[in-house]
Amino acid sequence: MAIVAVIFVLTLLGGVPMAFVLGLTGIAHLFTIGEPAYMSIITQRLFTGVNNFSLMCIPFFVLAGDLMNKGGVTKRLLNFARELVGWIPGGMAYCCVILAMVLSAILGSANAVAAILCAILIGEMAKDGYDADFTGSIIAASSVLGPIIPPSVTFIIYGVLTGVSVSRMFMAGIVPGIMLGISYALIITYYTKKRGYKKSKPRFDPKACGIAFVKAIPALLVPVVIIGGIMGGIFTPTESGAVAVVAAVVAAIIYRSFDIKSLPEVLLNTGMTTAAIMLIVAFGNIIGWSLAIENIPTLITETILSITDSQIVVMLLIIACLFVIGCLMDAFAAMYVFTPVFYPLAMAVGLDPIHFGIIFCLMLTIGLCTPPVGMLLFVTSNISKVPLAKLSKSIWPFVAAAMVVVLLMTFFPQIVMFIPNWLSPA
Repeated sequence: MAIVAVIFVLTLLGGVPMAFVLGLTGIAHLFTIGEPAYMSIITQRLFTGVNNFSLMCIPFFVLAGDLMNKGGVTKRLLNFARELVGWIPGGMAYCCVILAMVLSAILGSANAVAAILCAILIGEMAKDGYDADFTGSIIAASSVLGPIIPPSVTFIIYGVLTGVSVSRMFMAGIVPGIMLGISYALIITYYTKKRGYKKSKPRFDPKACGIAFVKAIPALLVPVVIIGGIMGGIFTPTESGAVAVVAAVVAAIIYRSFDIKSLPEVLLNTGMTTAAIMLIVAFGNIIGWSLAIENIPTLITETILSITDSQIVVMLLIIACLFVIGCLMDAFAAMYVFTPVFYPLAMAVGLDPIHFGIIFCLMLTIGLCTPPVGMLLFVTSNISKVPLAKLSKSIWPFVAAAMVVVLLMTFFPQIVMFIPNWLSPA
C-alpha cells in the first residue's frame, strides 16, 4: 500500500493528467494485490465506469453552456445584472455573483462558469477601478456556485456513485447555493467600503432595468425550465441535459446572434470537455474498485467508529479531511477516490445521504479555489494575468465565507433538507 501511495503522490506532483494519476494508481494497487484475474478485467471495469444512463446528461450540459456563450446569452444577462445592481457601490462585483448564480443554473460546471465570467467581466471591472486580484478572487469564488446550484454535474456523479436520488440532490443544492451567494456579497460589501469601489452607473433607472430584463427573459427562462421541469417531475435530471440544449438553441435563435460557422468549434469543445470528464470517471472507477477489493472503506469506518460515533464529530473530521484533499486534488477525481471511503462512514453514524452529499460535494468544490492546485485559480490567473501567488492570497476571505456556510449546514441539516423534504418526501 505504501508503494501505491508513493506512485499516487509522485504522479500527482509530477503534473500527470488526473485521469491517468487515478488509472496508474488503481492498476498499481491491483498489481500489488497479486491476483491475475483482477488485471484481466480492467478494461471491463473501465467500460462499466462510464456505462451509466445518468452520465448521458453531461455532454448535453457542456454543449448547452457553449451554445449560450456563443449565442450572446451571457451578454444579455450581464446587462440586466448591471442595470439591477450597478448603481450600488461595488455594483460590478455584485454583478459577478448574480451572473454566476444564473450561469450555474445552466452550466453545472465551475470551470465553465469561471471561463465565461473571466471573458466578460475582467475588462469591465478593470474599467471601474477594481483591483485585479480582487476581481480574480471574486470570479474564482463565484464559480464555486457552478457545481452547487442545480443542475450540477458533481451531484450527478455523486448520485451515480452512491445510488442517491439526483433529483433530491438538485433540490437540496438550491438553499446552500443562495447562502453562498449571500456570503460572498457580504465579503464584497466589506471590501467595497474598505477600498472605496465606485458605482458602475450613477443611479437606478427603472425603465432601463425593465428593458434589460425583457431582453434577458429568454436567457433567464433556461434555468427556470430546467430546474422547474426536474422539480415538477416533467423530466428526469438526465433528460434535463437535452432540454437545456434545446432551450439554449431557442434562446440563440431569439437573439439571432449565433454564428452557424462556430458550430464545429462548439461541438469540438464539447467533445473534448466530455472526454476529459469521462476519462476521470472511467479511471476513477478502477481505483474505487481496487479499494473495495481490500475492504479499505470498511476498515476506515471501523477504526473511526472505535474512537467516536458522534454524527457531528465524524462530520467535522470528514470536513477537515476534505478541505486538505480539495487543496491537492481535482474535485471529480477526489469524488471517485473518497466517496467509497467516507460515504459508508457517514451512513454508519446515521447521517442523511443527501445532507452528507451536499456538504461532501461543496467541500471538494471549495478545493477548486484553494492553493496549491485549485483549478479555478489557474483558470482565472491564466485569463486575467494576475499572478497565481497574489490571487491565492486574496481568495481566502471568500473561502472562509464558504466554510461558514458549510458549518451552518453541518449543525443545521434542515438548511439542506428543507426543499427536498417539502417537494419530494423520501
